[in-house]
Amino acid sequence: MSEKVKIVTLGCEKNLVDSEIMSGLIDARGYSLVEDEKEATVIIVNTCGFIDAAKEESVNTILDMADLKQTGHLKALIVSGCLTQRYKDEIMKEMPEIDGIVGTGDFDQINGIIESALLGKRPVLVGNPVFNYEKALPRKVSTPRYTAYVKIAEGCDNACTFCSIPLMRGKFRSRSIESIVGEAERLAEQGVKEISLIAQDSTNYGTDLYDRFMLAELLNRVSEVPGIEWVRLHYAYPGFFTDELIDTIAANPKICKYIDMPLQHSEDRILKRMRRPGRQTDVRALIETIRQRIPDVSIRTSMIVGFPGETNEEFANLVQFVKEIQFDRLGVFTYSQEEGTPASRLPDQIPDSVKEWRANTLMEIQREISKELSGRWIGKELDVLIERYDGRNDVFIGRTQYDAPEIDGEVFVSRCRANIGELQKVRITHSFEYDLSGEGLS
Repeated sequence: MSEKVKIVTLGCEKNLVDSEIMSGLIDARGYSLVEDEKEATVIIVNTCGFIDAAKEESVNTILDMADLKQTGHLKALIVSGCLTQRYKDEIMKEMPEIDGIVGTGDFDQINGIIESALLGKRPVLVGNPVFNYEKALPRKVSTPRYTAYVKIAEGCDNACTFCSIPLMRGKFRSRSIESIVGEAERLAEQGVKEISLIAQDSTNYGTDLYDRFMLAELLNRVSEVPGIEWVRLHYAYPGFFTDELIDTIAANPKICKYIDMPLQHSEDRILKRMRRPGRQTDVRALIETIRQRIPDVSIRTSMIVGFPGETNEEFANLVQFVKEIQFDRLGVFTYSQEEGTPASRLPDQIPDSVKEWRANTLMEIQREISKELSGRWIGKELDVLIERYDGRNDVFIGRTQYDAPEIDGEVFVSRCRANIGELQKVRITHSFEYDLSGEGLS
């Protein structure tokens, strides 16, 4: 009997791409991929280990899946991803329910792991996290057919004091332009129209392979792929944001005027303790330059509140900074004291209750900012990528170039004639805190 395999993906989009590669390899091997874990004879839990909450979710998911050995058809439970890369010995010792593990650099060997696990060998394949997608491998995209993520690099060299990514994903490693463009071409042939380029530090792209910043050239090359209509950039490290990159985003109509640039904080002392690039004056100057040269740009950022030693005054200054800058999108995270990171050993760790209050306070402020900024689109015409139909309310729902999949706002469109996965010109009539509504114009 052919094995039935279910992959459960936790964590970020980079993990999602890893799961899609594993799905492609498993499918090529002749195993059946299933959506319902109750049908599966093999389950792979692709874990996240970034912060404590993610670790807890990963462990709980593993245990939930393990129950299917008694209540379902499960014969082998395999765990992959960041948690296994960092804690392989502890996982195998403390969780006998697991039948095999594979790390972040070896998941292209997933079929061998499955075979060994089914034989009861409890295989462990966790080497150096060196996989970088240079060679073409089968991939089954799990996102809607018109959009996909493409990794342009793995790992990170920035060594932020709060971050455990280098411990799980290794040093920064760029893919070649030819490899990335080749993958974009294959995705376009499958009907993908929106490519989201992702890396832990996308603006550093190319420095290890080409000895210079190459992100601008990469963006242009991907945008030239026939069939690709939007190219979206994620996780642009502010320290490496070049003038060439700004000009490229401004000039190329296929590159979304959307910049996802995690800043993490505003205050110089905290930024220094975080080991983040530059200081507040640099950040303000960069944002001003971006907005001057890309007038219709949408800037998303993220902030960490409750970093060790963050005073009430520094948090108040962060609030004022957010009010002044008026980010289009803002995510707020509470600091997580991650084992093995320099920040975990800093004095003046802040109580969880204070961190939660600060996060809620900042998000309430951003909610009002977002509501006000959304109003600027009323009366304007925007291209909307149609994603689904709500029959109950007789509206189509989609996104603009200023909204990334899953995390940003949506547009509710009446009188729409476009099909799912097509662009529709929409006149915006109403705005809300994060979403818009309007009427189709074709």
